[in-house]
Amino acid sequence: MGRVTARVLFLYNDPLATEALLGEAFVDEGFDVHTFEVVPRERAHSPADDVTFPDPTHYDVLVPLGARWPVYDDALRRTWVGEEMAMICRAADAGIAILGICFGGQLLAQSFGGTVTRSLSPEIGWYDVESTDPELVPGGRWFQWHHDRWTLPPGATELARTANASQAFRFGRALALQFHPEVDLELLDRWLADDDIGEVAAFGLTRDELRSQTDRFAGDAASRVRCLVHGFVTRVAGQPCPSS
Repeated sequence: MGRVTARVLFLYNDPLATEALLGEAFVDEGFDVHTFEVVPRERAHSPADDVTFPDPTHYDVLVPLGARWPVYDDALRRTWVGEEMAMICRAADAGIAILGICFGGQLLAQSFGGTVTRSLSPEIGWYDVESTDPELVPGGRWFQWHHDRWTLPPGATELARTANASQAFRFGRALALQFHPEVDLELLDRWLADDDIGEVAAFGLTRDELRSQTDRFAGDAASRVRCLVHGFVTRVAGQPCPSS
């Protein structure tokens, strides 16, 4: 009570996975942006550890972001991934709106009763995403970097997909995205600089190709990010909370 400005909390599940364009879009919607570092840089090569998450009811929106690890990794599920799933469920029960991005979207699927497994068709680069609800999830080219895919939780509604994977679903006051709406050239360069296992090359791409694609498509994507966040704020976060 008494709080005027809405608050969004971005969960940094990976030290390289930050909000970038999404932060700007939430500021445009009148939100104060807050962040919480789940796995700090010094633990990136040994990420399994217990984490005490903030109280989700102090925020209006939670945004769990991407990460380089699988959400179904046993050691992570026994530690912070399991703890984050519990926090997400508490937030959902309290009526807090949640926007999950890539790993964060898979985390929502896993938390709400879906499954996440290794995909036979991983996606890296800019892919055409077909949407059944473009006012909430605009279709078009969106950036992808993932090796896993989800099955929908019971009761969820799929909103978008590529030929290879489901790309968005809604579950109550939660919206999960498989793609990365936040990516701009600066964020991509940080990811490429950290690609020490050669994921991009193994996928048959070069860093220059990814940078060229991003330079070409990110401008259009930035305007769609604002549409996506506006749709999320008005139609997902803005819907009435379920009665207790």
